[in-house]
Amino acid sequence: MKLYRRPEGIAIEDERGRFLAPGLSLDELFRQEEPGEWLRSRSSALPPAAGGQAGESHLPPVEGQEVWAAGVTYRRSREARMEESGSDADVYDRVYRAERPELFFKATPHRVVGHGGEVRIRSDSAWNVPEAELALAITSRGQVFGYSIGNDMSSRSIEGENPLYLPQAKIYDGSCALGPCLLVTEEPLPSSTEISIRVGRRGGIAFEGKTQLSEMKRRPSELAGFLFRENSFPSGCYLLTGTGIVPESDFTLAPGDEIAITIEPIGTLVNRVHSRDAR
Repeated sequence: MKLYRRPEGIAIEDERGRFLAPGLSLDELFRQEEPGEWLRSRSSALPPAAGGQAGESHLPPVEGQEVWAAGVTYRRSREARMEESGSDADVYDRVYRAERPELFFKATPHRVVGHGGEVRIRSDSAWNVPEAELALAITSRGQVFGYSIGNDMSSRSIEGENPLYLPQAKIYDGSCALGPCLLVTEEPLPSSTEISIRVGRRGGIAFEGKTQLSEMKRRPSELAGFLFRENSFPSGCYLLTGTGIVPESDFTLAPGDEIAITIEPIGTLVNRVHSRDAR
């Protein structure tokens, strides 16, 4: 089933239709031992309601959840990081081959935007890209119970200048998008699942690309396991699993661009790039 977060409450969508559950708490859901079963027990008696349509704007599916991210989990990502980093390139090659993955903090809830919202590019960076990623929804016990779509906005010029600048390249207001929903399912997504991205600009296509989960070097459960080593998440968390789609070095996002990321069966996350002048 799918959960859409809206101003009037959580809309639950399953094979019976869409139902509005205004009192439902995502924090409580993320704390359950069996989130899917708990959710079904609370939605079975709900009366049908409009609850918004899938194409409308939605709030991001977060309440008290932190968002973390994994890097260099695809070969293409390793190659891109090495290209942009010059003399520091071996850092990314070593982490790609190592047992321990690269994990970093991405966003607090107030920095995350939802489907239809505006992501931002930094005013002090001249080279900015979207990163289309599968987002894992993980309970407070470390169990992956669902999925969303993530856009891990990145300032490549800042990270390329020095790997220690990663937090500045990755963590800022509007640097993360999640949505359009949270897909709750007991079944892992198959390795054949495709991730695609399209960046529209002035009526044309500025960039598009696609990859599959089979291109990931590490399993989602492995990434979640490392994240929960010596770390606690009382209200659960999201973990972005890295990108396998990297634009060529002559591409950079521009204000007004529209970014559409699709992962079936989750849906499509659409965001527009914020104008710097409007901040």
